[in-house]
Amino acid sequence: MVIKVYIASSSGSTSIKKQQQDVLGFLAANKIEFEECDIAANEENRKWMRENVPESARPATGNPLPPQIFNGEKYCGDYEAFFNAREDNAVYAFLSLTAPPGSKEAEANAREQM
Repeated sequence: MVIKVYIASSSGSTSIKKQQQDVLGFLAANKIEFEECDIAANEENRKWMRENVPESARPATGNPLPPQIFNGEKYCGDYEAFFNAREDNAVYAFLSLTAPPGSKEAEANAREQM
């Protein structure tokens, strides 16, 4: 499965732009294969993202804002969930991927299994 990051290429929000760059930069730096799905330039992407973010992850008012992260069609989370997973060295688990050998996350998982 490919990680899909739903972004808005023409967001007026500096905060959203920084969050998108943070997620995409982390994935690229860690050589995690991903696809950017622009909701600003593609109405189908916008519609798909809004329909597939689970009710429990939606804001009380309005629509879910980018970045939203999926593994194929499985919802992983938004920026806050990604940030928390990164802080906990659990990004691969967050993305439903196997942590590569030698990564902090793989080492932590090995310690837990002892």
